Amino acid sequence: MSRTGKVYCGGKLAGQIEECLDGYRFTYDPEYLSISGTPSISLTLPKRPEPFTSTILFPFFFGLLAEGILKETQCRKLKLDQNDHFGRLLKTAHSDTIGDVTVIEEQEA
Repeated sequence: MSRTGKVYCGGKLAGQIEECLDGYRFTYDPEYLSISGTPSISLTLPKRPEPFTSTILFPFFFGLLAEGILKETQCRKLKLDQNDHFGRLLKTAHSDTIGDVTVIEEQEA
């Protein structure tokens, strides 16, 4: 069972991030790629049709996570392990993020 999230940039669906057996994958949405002038979500994740893969959570997405006392509070309230960075991303990055990128957890059908 993999966990996934829809990634939005400026309110537009930009792509999908997913947790895989061997790490993480981020893939831009084909429609987002086709719109002229849409920005990359990060300098380290430039627009391209091929997926990005990593054995660790991409530093850009890790940067969206709270630290310190806010991290502790979120983990306690949401009953998350403090080391479950992807779970924290899915549960907390849907609003109030730095910049205009948000992540909405995709629910299983």
